[in-house]
Amino acid sequence: MDIVRSVADLRARVRGWHARGERVALTPTMGALHDGHLSLVALGQHNADRVVATIFVNPTQFGANEDLDGYPRNEARDADLLSRGGCDLLFAPAVGEMYPPGFSTRVIVDGLTDVLCGAVRPGHFDGVAQVVTKLLNQAQADVAIFGEKDWQQLAVIRRLTRDLDIPTEILGAPILREPDGLAMSSRNRYLTADERAVAGTLNQALREAAQRIVAGQDIPSELAAARAAILGAGFASIDYVELREADTLAEVVRFDPTVPTRIFGAARLGRARLIDNMPVEG
Repeated sequence: MDIVRSVADLRARVRGWHARGERVALTPTMGALHDGHLSLVALGQHNADRVVATIFVNPTQFGANEDLDGYPRNEARDADLLSRGGCDLLFAPAVGEMYPPGFSTRVIVDGLTDVLCGAVRPGHFDGVAQVVTKLLNQAQADVAIFGEKDWQQLAVIRRLTRDLDIPTEILGAPILREPDGLAMSSRNRYLTADERAVAGTLNQALREAAQRIVAGQDIPSELAAARAAILGAGFASIDYVELREADTLAEVVRFDPTVPTRIFGAARLGRARLIDNMPVEG
């Protein structure tokens, strides 16, 4: 697997593949890779002839007092994992390549970014929309793969590609989980052994609430019970536990099995902020 660091080199490689009639998949990441990321590569291989992964810790999506400086970085390890996973090319630009002097353009998606993580991390999705728009434009890939763990991010990306007529197809990759249900995440490595022992409660509480809502139980009561279970397990605080429509992220007050619906949760445990979501299906 080759590594390129400039937009010009990335486009040259993709242009060559396209000239040979090959489809190209893009898997954007911020590094600190795990099996969940490698599943994106595998899905890219299933949908294209070539897979390009990106590693870029995007500063514009981190807010004040967030973990930009401490975010785990190990490019050599990540590159080895990608190579063994069958990735064809790694694009690992410097901050100056992505945001050269004088850069002043923002990409804002209204509505979808006002709730859930957007409500507790102001400006986060502006940074996500900005960097993803750049990566899609830089790579000119046929398809791009994003994990469903960050469902709100996936919804935002689908909306911006539709609104801006970006021709890259956006695919969601199913969440990979640990045996206790904890969604795989780069930030899981922040957890101590004791914290890791209770981290799976987030998934368990959401899953049990979803099952009871499908069975006809009161939505506010079940969401409150999920919050109580999460805090009772030892989580420090909860950002949200909410039921929302999968596509629009509109709040659900009455469950309708004909409308795609998901339950979302975000909670803080030690240094880690953990998020999860899952479909609520009849």
